[in-house]
Amino acid sequence: MREYTDRVAEPYLTPEEPVEHEIEIKRSRFVCAVAPVTSEREARAFVAARKELHPDATHNCSAYVIGDRRLQKADDDGEPGGTAGTPMLETLLRRGLGDVATVVTRYFGGVKLGAGGLVRAYGGAVGKTLDVARTVEMVPARVMTVTVDHVRAGRLENDLRVSPYEVRGAAYGARVELRVAVRESELALFPDWVATLTAGQAEIEPGERVYLRKA
Repeated sequence: MREYTDRVAEPYLTPEEPVEHEIEIKRSRFVCAVAPVTSEREARAFVAARKELHPDATHNCSAYVIGDRRLQKADDDGEPGGTAGTPMLETLLRRGLGDVATVVTRYFGGVKLGAGGLVRAYGGAVGKTLDVARTVEMVPARVMTVTVDHVRAGRLENDLRVSPYEVRGAAYGARVELRVAVRESELALFPDWVATLTAGQAEIEPGERVYLRKA
């Protein structure tokens, strides 16, 4: 299995739901499935499920991209090196996909395709499946920790939950800490929005980068 670790902090597309599409080339069947995933564990589980679904297939080749390309893997599953998983992965990246896994199941039809033919077949199977897939755009965001007193916390949390911002957790102690995911395009406005609701009594600390659906 080949592994890639390129990181790009930019928007990406991800499938809304799993989709499957089949093509036939010189009597070989190529059954491609594409699905949204949010972790390598989910990606591996998806690949394993497809292999279980097609145990008699000649090959079950796979590729996946987690997040903003921070983790990329491709597997030829017995096809000549670089002729299956790599073109599948390259198709995902060329189309701007992230948080996605794909498996192309091949049932050999008796005619060898050659290295070039395999590259076109596996990459093409993924491309044609993406043509019929519905996707959503994911944009960079930051998890902001907002610390406020108990008197103001209730109203702030209620307003956050009906706002464009995403509450990811709340911790109640001497003061209240709210973890809020804010799209990078809205970061400049967020402190003033919080200050208005809390009479300027909240503290805000930026944290990790995450991705949210484009508003």
